[in-house]
Amino acid sequence: MSLNILVVEDNQLLARNLADAFDRLGHAADFAANGEHGLALALEHSYDVLVLDLALPGIDGLEVCRRLRARLPRRLPVLMLTARDTLQDKLQGFEAGADDYLVKPFAMEELLARCQALALRHRDYTLVVGSLRIDRRAQTVTRDGQPVRLQPAGYQLLLALAEAHPRVMTRSELTQVLWHDDPPDSDALRSHLYQLRQALDKPFAQPMLMTVHGVGFRLDASA
Repeated sequence: MSLNILVVEDNQLLARNLADAFDRLGHAADFAANGEHGLALALEHSYDVLVLDLALPGIDGLEVCRRLRARLPRRLPVLMLTARDTLQDKLQGFEAGADDYLVKPFAMEELLARCQALALRHRDYTLVVGSLRIDRRAQTVTRDGQPVRLQPAGYQLLLALAEAHPRVMTRSELTQVLWHDDPPDSDALRSHLYQLRQALDKPFAQPMLMTVHGVGFRLDASA
């Protein structure tokens, strides 16, 4: 399986070695040498796996991972690659949103195997929450087998809520899903949530998009 991989690593020699290894196996890879550039690439392009160093210029790998989880609508598997090898370091990595953790020095074969495993694990394109089914690849939505037709903004909001389920998402998190760090002056989120409710809930007996007053919004899988 050919992968599209993003590597955020400031060690140029290691980055070149990774580029050679990926190329030999037919994988495509983009590289960034600092946290800001890596985060921008991850938000702009679609990758199968992110290989993320922790000790980076600018924002470090932990912060890159936190911001990525808050702002990227879809789930991008993150493999943290670092010389930090204590249990506390690993726990901090997983808390920030990492899916896997590999300590330097490492065998290239192990890194490649872990990338393959992460990509396969997250290539389940169908996301199911109760009667709701989202096909990430086709970007289609059904509820109780009936198609739910959404505008692009509504689809992004619904996908983020489904991936976060059963967690409540705050208004701030949903705003970042649509506009990242540049939200409009008006309360456009309210309008998009209204349109999402009209498409997702109006044709059915029970609402699925629930408001948690004072906190945010979540999906009800029992609806």
